[in-house]
Amino acid sequence: MSPRLILSLLVFGTATATLVACSHDDAAPPVAAAKPAYVAVARGRMDIEGGLLRLAMPRDGIVTSISAHEGMHVKKGDVLATLDNEPARLAVNSAEAEQRQADAQTRSLDTRIATANQRAQRLAAAAAAGAGDVQSADDAREAATQLQAELENARAASALATQKVAAARYELSQRTLVAPIDAQVVQRTVQVGASVSAQGGPAFVLLPDLPRIVRAELNESFVRTVSVGMAANVVDDSGSGMPTLAAHVVRIGEVFGSSTLEDDPLVRANTRTVECVLALDQPAPQSVRIGQRVIVQFGSPKQGATKP
Repeated sequence: MSPRLILSLLVFGTATATLVACSHDDAAPPVAAAKPAYVAVARGRMDIEGGLLRLAMPRDGIVTSISAHEGMHVKKGDVLATLDNEPARLAVNSAEAEQRQADAQTRSLDTRIATANQRAQRLAAAAAAGAGDVQSADDAREAATQLQAELENARAASALATQKVAAARYELSQRTLVAPIDAQVVQRTVQVGASVSAQGGPAFVLLPDLPRIVRAELNESFVRTVSVGMAANVVDDSGSGMPTLAAHVVRIGEVFGSSTLEDDPLVRANTRTVECVLALDQPAPQSVRIGQRVIVQFGSPKQGATKP
């Protein structure tokens, strides 16, 4: 029996029960409506938590190389594409040169201040013993103090140079787009030599290696009959030959909205549904695709489902 026919039978069974209850004809015996095989049925689609991953280039620039292609499986950290990085590389070199200069200045002042402190101590000792004049000792101490202030400034300049190097290296890294997660490349929209912008839309669309879920549109009349943890069967509604899959309800939404999976525009505009998310009890077969339409039969025994 097709999933759409099941939906029709549920509606027909409800209407039959209503007509029998309202009939006052004593000549005909009451007819008991057949108990539906499921407590609720809803349309749904296959998905993953968070949906597809759309990656834009981090910076504006010219694409110089592409390392990933549609259909390819990539690991976290794999390079997808690279922009012209010559300006960023030159900025790193300049920042590193400034850092080396600042570090050298700091080392020089460290040496000078050590010598100045020793001289100031000797002159102070000589002046105390009457073998030297007090003015010379004071001048030496003042010179050591000035060098100490210069050393503090040099250390601050060295720290600033270190931050500039880190910022330049970060900008250089932003010229390369890498995969943030293990995934399959679904779409690539850039070519080598193309000028791209960070605000120009996704350069790559990735399908993360995450468990498949089902997002079903639960009609408002079925909300009270479906609960978290309830077993369900997920049946193919696209003609792809997908086997029936066992699942269970993990989340029921709190907000009603219009149906997006209903084919009839009039029905779609007047139907209020709430999103119901189901997790599959077993990993979905490779043939199951994101966005594939399914019918969810709530309250069905798990034994009726075919495990992949």
